[in-house]
Amino acid sequence: MIVTTIGRCSAGLLGVLLLAGCNPAYLVQAAAGQWQLVSERRPVAAVLADPATDAETRRRLSEMTAALEFAHATLGLPDNGSYRDYADIGRPYVVWNVFAAPRFDLALRRWCFPVAGCVVYRGYFNEGRAHAFAANLAEAGDDVHVAGAAAYSTLGYLRDPLPSSVLRLSDMSVAAMIFHELAHQRLYVPGDTVFNEGFATLVEQEGMVRWLAERGEQAALCRFETGLERARRVHSLIDGTRTTLAGIYASEAPPQARAAAKVAEIDRLVGRYRALRAGWTDPPYFDHWFEDGINNASLGALAAYDQLVGTLRVILESEGGDLPAFYRRIDRLARLDADGRAEVLGAITGPSERGPGAACRARP
Repeated sequence: MIVTTIGRCSAGLLGVLLLAGCNPAYLVQAAAGQWQLVSERRPVAAVLADPATDAETRRRLSEMTAALEFAHATLGLPDNGSYRDYADIGRPYVVWNVFAAPRFDLALRRWCFPVAGCVVYRGYFNEGRAHAFAANLAEAGDDVHVAGAAAYSTLGYLRDPLPSSVLRLSDMSVAAMIFHELAHQRLYVPGDTVFNEGFATLVEQEGMVRWLAERGEQAALCRFETGLERARRVHSLIDGTRTTLAGIYASEAPPQARAAAKVAEIDRLVGRYRALRAGWTDPPYFDHWFEDGINNASLGALAAYDQLVGTLRVILESEGGDLPAFYRRIDRLARLDADGRAEVLGAITGPSERGPGAACRARP
């Protein structure tokens, strides 16, 4: 959802080395980026004990360690040494992910690689190279979207560190990131981005509710649930826009007419968001996503994370909120082929509209 994926700029990259494929230039930048993380890595415990570590960094890393322990002990997420090291990378994001879609199509481009299968983005450790790749796609006629990611997961193949880029995020956002990325290590189906991201996003949301409730942070939990409710409203607007755009793209109107209708519909979406936002007296807002330029690629990137969250929540609720039972159900789904999995998920009716938990009445 916007509040968790766009808002905190984390995209769950699967490990650029795993995605390198056979492109030599791409492999070189991937290897260089991964080597920097390895070479700069220090145990979090050592950073905490270092007198040169400033008080705020020490506090933030202590919070991250507590969230990590909660993920292992309470959420049942893997403990393979990931996020027990810290790497000062000296840049705002660890990777930049490139999304692309045809001018008149909402379906994202896919890139296929060993191990990871086909995914709907391509990640770069270097921002300039990410934008250069996006520019080439745009020149060929695609809509493109470049999003910085504060962290990523190599699915347990490597011991992922906490990059310094996560310090740009709030304590809540870092905890959410840890839950999300460890969920990818718990379950990953090669080639099914929507299923993988839906699962990780749901675990992230449920993890945040339980984490904040256990700590007695009622005000923070209220803000989180308010953010989820607002994000659902925004997504409802976006879903309507996607439906309208699909009709425009499927029409037999000439390209110039379809392009004009596309621009007009996106402008209407921005206007609807502004009208909705006018009733909110305080954050969270989602202005950045709307101001960053809306096109088929950004719409597709958002949908990839959110499309199945409501359906998967129905499964969790049917298990009474029991995470181990939920994981067993999801594991069975993961063993099906893509068509079988889609059939089972499609038969689940009435996706949950209830926010996880009920700490507060959602504000406007």
